[in-house]
Amino acid sequence: MIEDKERQTGKELLMILGKALICLVLVYFYISNPEIYTEFPTLDKIADTAILFLGPSLIISILRLIVIYWYIKKHKLKKNIKDNFILGINRVVSILNTVVFAIAFTSFFDVDPKDLIFSVSIVAAALAVTFKDYIANMINGLIIMFSDRLSLGDHIRLGEHEGKILDITLINMILQNEDSDMVIIPNSVAFSSVIINQSKQNTKKLSIEFDMPLKNGYTPAFLEEYLNNAIANNTENVMEGGLSVKTIAINKDAAIFKVMVLLKHYDKVKERVVRRLLNTALLRLAAGQDELEVH
Repeated sequence: MIEDKERQTGKELLMILGKALICLVLVYFYISNPEIYTEFPTLDKIADTAILFLGPSLIISILRLIVIYWYIKKHKLKKNIKDNFILGINRVVSILNTVVFAIAFTSFFDVDPKDLIFSVSIVAAALAVTFKDYIANMINGLIIMFSDRLSLGDHIRLGEHEGKILDITLINMILQNEDSDMVIIPNSVAFSSVIINQSKQNTKKLSIEFDMPLKNGYTPAFLEEYLNNAIANNTENVMEGGLSVKTIAINKDAAIFKVMVLLKHYDKVKERVVRRLLNTALLRLAAGQDELEVH
């Protein structure tokens, strides 16, 4: 992973050096104005367009590296870290390069800047109305990227979905749920929804709802003791005294309970083991296979 990251950084530096070299050569030819430009005016236009694109693009790339280097040093991050701020900078750089390319491309056709600005304003207004949902997703995506509330790799719960954040694009947030399925959520939905970030907490909460017939007379205190005994041999990832049972509702024939377990940290494998032990114990109790004294 570290080698891949270093290889990628090396490629970025080579690209910057390549841009700088090409830009210097083109600037030299622009100043010297060789005869080939007079013989082939189209070649002169292509060179001017390339300078107009490569110059700002080179500055943007250098600024990107400086900002990322400063950010990593300031927060003492590893070079191979996946971070929202770096992801957001990369997205902004992509947008700026696209804008610079569009301006350079239109200059090739000798478009008057005033006419270009006027035309772009009209087109932008039309696009804002037509693609307002996409634009809202892009803006919300950038806000999420530059926020410190959510980070790549965080385990979150968003509505009925729960999983780890794999990527945040300008359009969607991509989660990996417990079944290793990819869940794609629009940024506008994520931005306007209540999100529980379990990775920012010191503990991870596991909860299971279940119901028991009233005729059995099971109380929350009895269920807590019973379930604590059920996971007694697998408590290395469970907070001391972290298991509790509360009553959600009492119906005509059954009571609905919720068992909550505080885990020391998020570990999918250990959480699955604890969840399975609890489910097995509850099924045995409901089936009457465990004869215990009700307190």
